[in-house]
Amino acid sequence: MEIHRVAAFRDNYIFVLHDAIQGQAAVVDPGDAQPVLQTLKRLKATLTTILNTHHHGDHIGGNRQLLERFPQTQVYGGAEDRGRIPGQTHFLQEGDRITIFDGQSGGSQCVAEVIFVPGHTRAHIAYYLAPATPDGWGELFCGDTLFAGGCGRLFEGNPQQMVESLGKLRQLPDTTRVWCAHEYTLNNLKFAVTVDGTNAALQQRLTQVQAARAQDQPTVPTTLGLEKQTNPFLRWDDASLQEAMGSTSAEQTFARLRGKKDLF
Repeated sequence: MEIHRVAAFRDNYIFVLHDAIQGQAAVVDPGDAQPVLQTLKRLKATLTTILNTHHHGDHIGGNRQLLERFPQTQVYGGAEDRGRIPGQTHFLQEGDRITIFDGQSGGSQCVAEVIFVPGHTRAHIAYYLAPATPDGWGELFCGDTLFAGGCGRLFEGNPQQMVESLGKLRQLPDTTRVWCAHEYTLNNLKFAVTVDGTNAALQQRLTQVQAARAQDQPTVPTTLGLEKQTNPFLRWDDASLQEAMGSTSAEQTFARLRGKKDLF
């Protein structure tokens, strides 16, 4: 299976999963149908699956047009998003496992585990694909919950929910690639150094990302191992960050970090 990163709007990413042998594809959060259709045409692939992480328009806006072109496509989303995702056919809960590609005829076998991660919205889910081999990469499609260097705003959830959700993601292996839905990394890291300025790994990462973005290079995917080292929103229990936030609790530390980021 190949993963294709497709740019959309000003800073969104859509992800196309491609089984070249069977000529099938799945798409994660198609906010805009046109770049997806162009990618499918280039790959000579038939769309069989839409994976939505949540109901915001920049993640679901292309559903209807894609279904017009590929009417047999199955549309997955969170159970609590019922009525908010166009064309939704499957209503997922924590721990559900879905087969994206069945591996027939020598193609890829691709199974995703559903992780319930409310906070950004009340119904947000993520999709985790475990490594195919012991030394391989896992793949995490986390929508707007976890970003490279940051996390999503709290629109329908609260700090406690987001800490619990990010805690679930933090438990995944370091060798997990994080396919987040926006190119926010540079701004996130500029904020991160204001609250975690003595973190040498963070300072080094900021320099690298500044150079990459100066050449218009993407910073997604990131890795969970790198996020655990440098993302303040996965480090709410770090003593230096808690001291900087004047707090000794995970929830309050996170809430104060998020409040500062909202004003950054």
